[in-house]
Amino acid sequence: MSFLKHEEILSRCEKINQSYEVDPRFFDNIVDDLLDSEQDTETVILQGFQKLLTEVDHEIERMETFTSMKPNCFMGCSFCCYFPIVITKMEAKMLFRSIDHFSEDRKKAIYEQWDAYYEKYKDKLSHALAMDYEDPETKLAYKKLDLPCPMLNPETQLCMAYEVRPIPCRTYLNYSDPQVCAENDMPKEPFSYEFLYTFYFTNINELIQALYENGEDVFIDYPMDAWKYDYLPAWIKQWREGLLDEV
Repeated sequence: MSFLKHEEILSRCEKINQSYEVDPRFFDNIVDDLLDSEQDTETVILQGFQKLLTEVDHEIERMETFTSMKPNCFMGCSFCCYFPIVITKMEAKMLFRSIDHFSEDRKKAIYEQWDAYYEKYKDKLSHALAMDYEDPETKLAYKKLDLPCPMLNPETQLCMAYEVRPIPCRTYLNYSDPQVCAENDMPKEPFSYEFLYTFYFTNINELIQALYENGEDVFIDYPMDAWKYDYLPAWIKQWREGLLDEV
């Protein structure tokens, strides 16, 4: 089986910079439709959260079609699940509310995983969460800790909340030989679509803002929660300790 080389990946991705334009209407229409709906506020927020995340996936698929690329990531590969995942407090609250709507069995499995995780990785977490996530050197240093995401099932190596996984988990894809991920902490071949975060965040922020200004109960301290960033394991720790609404 032949795989794309790094230079060819860069060349094809350059087509995106030069010739591809994201159509914001795909994202805008999600917000408009939800604000026009008769659904309750929590449903509107959580549907907006999940639909906008999914739209990022769809946008990547459109770009892949445009560049004739197909990712070689496969089920059970958890390479990118060891990178630091930084999200806003607003996103963390929407993530936890979404999990709260999972089936009882699924929630139980996640909560039990978290109990085991924070006990097993206590020392590594203390070191990792003290790192400055804005420091460009942190990504590699964090990866070298060999600290998995709290959402990663250690037995299946699959995400336990896949449909609501954060943007960084969706936008890092490998179009080359999967072996480059197995052999390197920071391989050069994978491509990041992190720029799509702007489209997602602008629209989820617009949705929350519209509901907030309309006097709806948005279960979020808006706008403060939209601008507080931290590692995903840090938000989960605060949530487990009942502190998420106090910080």
